[in-house]
Amino acid sequence: MTVHDKFLALGTHCGKVYLLDVQGNITQKFDIASVKINQISLDDSGDYVGICSEDGKVQVVGLYTREGFHENFDCPIKIVALHPHFGRSKSKHFVTGGKKLLLYERTWLNRWTTIPLHEGEGMITNVKWRANLIAWANNVGVRIYDVSSKQKITTVPRDNTSLRPDMYPCSICWKDNVTLIIGWGTSIKICSVKERSPMEMRDLPSRYVEIVSAFDTEFYVSGVAPLGDQLVILYYVKETSEQTEKEYCARPRLDIIQSLPESYEEISSDALTVRGFQENECRDYRLEHAEGESLFYIISPRDIVVAKERDQDDHIDWLLQKKKYEEALMAAEISQKTLKRNQVLDIGLSYINHLVEKEKYDLAARKCPKILGKNMNLWENQVYRFKTIGQLKAISPYLPRGDLRLRPAIYEMILDEFLKSDYEGFAMLINEWPGDLYNNTTIVHAVRDHLRRDSNNRTLLTSLAELYTYDQRYDKALEIYLQLRHKDVFQLIHKHDLFSSIRDKINQLMEVDIEKAVDMLLDNEDKISIDNVVERLENQPKLQHVYLHKLFKRDHHKGQKYHEKQISLYAEYDRPNLLPFIRDSTHCPLEKALKICQQRNFVEEMVFLLSRMGNSRRALQMIMEELQDVDKAIEFAKEQDDAELWEDLISYSIDKPPFITGLLNNIGTHVDPILLIYRIKEGMEIPNLRDSLVKILQDYNLQIMLREGCKKILVADSLSLLQKMHRTQMKAVRVDEENICESCHGHILPSDAAKSFSVVVFHCRHMFHKECVPSPSAMPSVKFCNICTAKRRGPGSAIREMKK
Repeated sequence: MTVHDKFLALGTHCGKVYLLDVQGNITQKFDIASVKINQISLDDSGDYVGICSEDGKVQVVGLYTREGFHENFDCPIKIVALHPHFGRSKSKHFVTGGKKLLLYERTWLNRWTTIPLHEGEGMITNVKWRANLIAWANNVGVRIYDVSSKQKITTVPRDNTSLRPDMYPCSICWKDNVTLIIGWGTSIKICSVKERSPMEMRDLPSRYVEIVSAFDTEFYVSGVAPLGDQLVILYYVKETSEQTEKEYCARPRLDIIQSLPESYEEISSDALTVRGFQENECRDYRLEHAEGESLFYIISPRDIVVAKERDQDDHIDWLLQKKKYEEALMAAEISQKTLKRNQVLDIGLSYINHLVEKEKYDLAARKCPKILGKNMNLWENQVYRFKTIGQLKAISPYLPRGDLRLRPAIYEMILDEFLKSDYEGFAMLINEWPGDLYNNTTIVHAVRDHLRRDSNNRTLLTSLAELYTYDQRYDKALEIYLQLRHKDVFQLIHKHDLFSSIRDKINQLMEVDIEKAVDMLLDNEDKISIDNVVERLENQPKLQHVYLHKLFKRDHHKGQKYHEKQISLYAEYDRPNLLPFIRDSTHCPLEKALKICQQRNFVEEMVFLLSRMGNSRRALQMIMEELQDVDKAIEFAKEQDDAELWEDLISYSIDKPPFITGLLNNIGTHVDPILLIYRIKEGMEIPNLRDSLVKILQDYNLQIMLREGCKKILVADSLSLLQKMHRTQMKAVRVDEENICESCHGHILPSDAAKSFSVVVFHCRHMFHKECVPSPSAMPSVKFCNICTAKRRGPGSAIREMKK
């Protein structure tokens, strides 16, 4: 048998040749001989077929022309091979072989000449022609011949010479124009024909053969073929029986292997079931392949098995057969453009059916959006199917709610199902689903019916409020939220601008969430005024205080007319913020504040107020008598920086040893400590006196060091400035035509440069003609600028005036 992209050519033991299509149907039949056909050869175009038989007949027939060649030999012809371009060439080359290999060539007047290529090495059993290379097998090995250079390139010897060539024939196949695959016995070799360097030729052929891979296999090779970078091997298998320990013929194997330099890696292996395999021998199997379609044909005496590379459809069929639906769906999505038999949707529906049958309802529902897509009919069919099995809740979260939407009745049916058995689930759907998916009025009536039986159910009331919101009945929704004290009320007010509806509901809003309510009211002063809020909260002073406190934090002046009221509110509900309020407010009446603090005996606040009102001595007295906090008293005295306060503080503390200790530790930087020490009574026991005295000395030492440091800095700065002034005064002074005499106001330089002249220039940059300078009797011994002296200015003042 030989294979072409268009058809198959099959020769039988009865001497007949059949042409078959790829489905196995007979298209033509030729009666060649009464004995078996040994080999059939086709050219690349499939227009010519060469046939040889056991009785010595050789025929080359044109399938679409009457042109041909017929010859009878007196010996069996085992092989025939047409030139790949036989139909297009004028010479019409082909080779035949029995005991010798002959090359036929058509010459002038359509005569044929023969050229012996090889003989003397036994029967030639196989030949393959590719481009300009012919490879044939005989008893010795495989020879390769170059037709273009008419040279024999090399011989690849067979490895196992103990096997009979007629029982274990050689299988050869060209992978491409220069790569030959040889399988013989249990040995496989891959040979590459390469060009020889011109420097190496001499008397050698222009090409040579390199064996790139050679390895032995476990079984006998009956055929070889290429599959990309891999090899397809047909094995004749013999196994040994464990019971009788005799060898028997097993099913042939078709393996795909990855060749390595000295070994191979098995990719896949399939045992083939052919009729009569128990009686077949290695020579009874052949492997042919069609290069364009990756089809492989295994020929046995009774069967032809077609093997093809598995495509994605095959893979998906296998996954579906194994019920691996998720993997099948994933594979179909990846390669859906190349699928021929399978559809993504069909696989997906089968997957959903499988999950439902396995009672995995949640997973089945989760797969629906991806599988059903935007097919509304399929969606509705699935919803009704889930309703039939009582699993509407499972599919409800996955229903489409965007551009694709089902009929409103579908959504209402699911909401009704939840309303009957699961209020929480119903509320979740109402919250998640847009209000225009279903008939809002229908659902509102259904909810109100359920509320008649359970009027205080918070979940149903919340859902009803959301339904009213979808229906733009905001007043009813607002009432429900306030009744429930639900925090979504603030979002409702903001979103739909319901500030006009809450003017009389401020108290209720604050009961829901006082912080959010106050922030909302303050953020929307233009819609609800401060006066309105304060008036509404008049009967709830604590809430009123929270509102006014936050108002004051935002702006100290907006609620200034309520500052007097706030004093009482702070004193009653928030004393920690009373003192900061009094301190920051500029509109707070101090007398009123002092009166309230006196009533409640708020000493710290009273101290601040007294000091603010100018009564510092009374404030200091309260600190000492009421608080008895010497540190606070000292801090207060420091803030006021008043000598009389220090005197009062010392007088009050002089008979209290703990106070004296505090004064000694803190007074040193403000008052001379000796004033306090002189007034301490002799014999008074003062805690930690030594440490206090040491601290005073350390503070004094520190002050001395600071003074010395400052003195050094001042001296250094003075010296630096003096040197800078000296350098400045040493510089030359520019005198030009624009300068004038400060006395006569004439040009300082004469118009005639040749005339001699004298100019006096002071460091202050005032210039005089020498004759214009006052007489020495009127000046001290050291001359100064009379202008600067009169104005009592220093040197360089004129420069500063120029800069100004």
